[in-house]
Amino acid sequence: MLTKLIAPYQGLSKEVWLLALVTLINRAGAMVIPFLSLYLTKHLGFSLSQVGWVMTFFGIGSVIGVYFGGKLTDILGYFKVMYTSLILTGIAFLALQFISSFYAICFGVLLLTIVADSFRPAVWVALSDYSKIENRTRSITLIRLAINLGFSIGPAVGGLIIAYISYRGIFWVDGITCFLAAILLFKYLYQKSPVDTSEEEKARPKLSPFRDRHFIIFWFAMFLIGFTFVQYFSTIPLFYSRNMHLDEQHIGLLLALNGFLIFLTEMPIVHELEKTMINRLSIVIGGTFLLALSFIVLNLSVWVGIAVLGMVLMTFGELFGFPFSNTFALERANKGNKGAYMAMYSMTFSFAHILGPNIGMQLTDNFGFEVTWYVMAFLLLISCSLLFWLRKLEKRINLF
Repeated sequence: MLTKLIAPYQGLSKEVWLLALVTLINRAGAMVIPFLSLYLTKHLGFSLSQVGWVMTFFGIGSVIGVYFGGKLTDILGYFKVMYTSLILTGIAFLALQFISSFYAICFGVLLLTIVADSFRPAVWVALSDYSKIENRTRSITLIRLAINLGFSIGPAVGGLIIAYISYRGIFWVDGITCFLAAILLFKYLYQKSPVDTSEEEKARPKLSPFRDRHFIIFWFAMFLIGFTFVQYFSTIPLFYSRNMHLDEQHIGLLLALNGFLIFLTEMPIVHELEKTMINRLSIVIGGTFLLALSFIVLNLSVWVGIAVLGMVLMTFGELFGFPFSNTFALERANKGNKGAYMAMYSMTFSFAHILGPNIGMQLTDNFGFEVTWYVMAFLLLISCSLLFWLRKLEKRINLF
């Protein structure tokens, strides 16, 4: 029994484990983001429309951050980008609590996400360097486990801090954990493969992700998934509060359920799926369908049990979809161009943050939560269709 539990974690490099620990510390402190919409409405008195615009600036900053993070990763190397991002993000979190006007918050959130999200493509490139091809999906899953365990701890503790101290407390914890993660990174990790800046490397042709037709189809499908997924951290907490009458502490625990389930089940499930001959895109399609169901069930009742069911469906949709989509993106990148590919992959979620929360808020404000959840489910079915088409194109290529 113990051997079966340990088996999925065997064979991963020391560097992957250390990177996961850095990520866990950083994400465990990520308490501001899940409560941002509630902080803006309850603490600062912003309207839903204003919250939507703040979240749009969140997404714009994310696009800028991942784009330049990918560029700088290919030029300077992933280590420098990750370390600098963590330090600047810590400073940004500490500063954000001291501003309260609408325009200042928009600008502050923009700067925060620029520096924070430059970290994302660098992490995935580092992971490619630290892992072997045969265990790359499991290495990705370990990083995702660290992220989700952090998000499980973060909202639960964040809800308690808000309830018993204040909203400002979560900004301090976010900033301090960024500094702790940076110290750990600096002390124990390094740039394993040197950055090749030779003239020969610069002259070597590289396929741009913007010219990769199959990757573009994949990108649009993942954008739709990201667009709907961000509702769980923007409009859905408001639905829990307004329609289900849950307070911040219980909303935090409900969000924490997602990370807890991922932590318990994702690695064993991914380990078993890696042994099968199931096409990776087929697994992503199955996950996307479960995510669609998670929105549909929210219209069945305002009973808290439905919220739990929706969260469980969303969790397993995420579990099947994200690790294998991440591997698909990473394996399409040429050597020396991984930063560009992973930046573009990360941009799916960045653009989702630009449009998703704002449109979700506007839909909710004008048509109500029920219509909003059906729209999200429909978009996810479109994503399933795009991924199914891509799978057919990929199979056709492999025949020749």
